[in-house]
Amino acid sequence: MNDDEPRGTGAPRAEAEDKAGRVFSAPKITINRVYTRQGDGGLTRLVGGQRVPKDDTRIETYGTVDELNALIGASRQTLIELLPGAPAGSAERLQDLGRTLLRVQHELFNLGSILATLPEDVHPKQPRVTQAEIELLEVEMDRCQADLAPLRSFVLPGGSRLNTDLHVARTVCRRAERCCVRLAQGGNADPQAVGYLNRLSDALFVWSRWAAALLGTPELLWEPDVSASGGKAHLA
Repeated sequence: MNDDEPRGTGAPRAEAEDKAGRVFSAPKITINRVYTRQGDGGLTRLVGGQRVPKDDTRIETYGTVDELNALIGASRQTLIELLPGAPAGSAERLQDLGRTLLRVQHELFNLGSILATLPEDVHPKQPRVTQAEIELLEVEMDRCQADLAPLRSFVLPGGSRLNTDLHVARTVCRRAERCCVRLAQGGNADPQAVGYLNRLSDALFVWSRWAAALLGTPELLWEPDVSASGGKAHLA
């Protein structure tokens, strides 16, 4: 999406659409030209039309959510490409994870919509994340955790491409959360946004472990003595 245009829209659809039972308004955008030159001066527009600097905390926040969405998409693509060689019995559960990652991408766009909007401009049917999204992530984590052994050390990213991709997404999710916390400190963030990003980061960690288990790849655990000082660097 063009950086000089809003991430989402709070504008309502026609009344007939509202009667169709949608929870959130459908996107009401038309993109027929990507560049506008309007942002060449370092300003961009929020959903409400306000022009703000591109390094504004709000822009940094939903821009980081956009970065996270791209990494979730990359993780999902890695998963799709791994499916043909997945161990017998794991393919269906990996496909479930792929569907979950796609849902999260939609949820992150919903989050970006609300973050790109000042509180006074939020429309009742504007896309956002709610407690329902947070609770579903918790249910999914609990389901995955049931298949995993307790950890006895911290995990190092690696072992498979999918594990690594999910860890990269996790770290960017934490950065998005930190940005959102700064925004919330000024009273300018949706109250569910920080909670959702916090829970999603946890979920990405669990999914990285679950993916390793499904693929039969070993987890790399932190060993402090595998270091120059510890004398076991040769074991790395």
